[in-house]
Amino acid sequence: MLDTNIVSFIFKGDTRINDYKPYLKDQRLAISFMTVAELFQWAMVRKWGSRRIKKMETAMKSYLVLPFDIEVCRLWGEVRAECQSAGRPISPQDAWIGATALQHDLPLVTHNPSDFEAVEDLEIITTLSR
Repeated sequence: MLDTNIVSFIFKGDTRINDYKPYLKDQRLAISFMTVAELFQWAMVRKWGSRRIKKMETAMKSYLVLPFDIEVCRLWGEVRAECQSAGRPISPQDAWIGATALQHDLPLVTHNPSDFEAVEDLEIITTLSR
């Protein structure tokens, strides 16, 4: 499953995506519903026009968007509570992304591994040294 920053790299043509291509090749790429929400927020804050938003919507159709359900909500609560108890608070958005990956037993490809380090049992794929 891709974190929002990886989808952003793809959409913007950021060269950092090249480091991740071996992990993405021949894979069905999934994203969390929260990534979709974050991308729309990003577009609205930057006052994108309708044409650019439409281009983003079209690009999102190439991903399997994983929805929220009761189990993801339960996992979200666990992730937030565990991270807080460990003294490593996690943002609500990152907790949703982490919970979605956990629910579907998927590794998370991210360029911000430190955002998820306190999430137990979440497999992180990154090209950054940790």
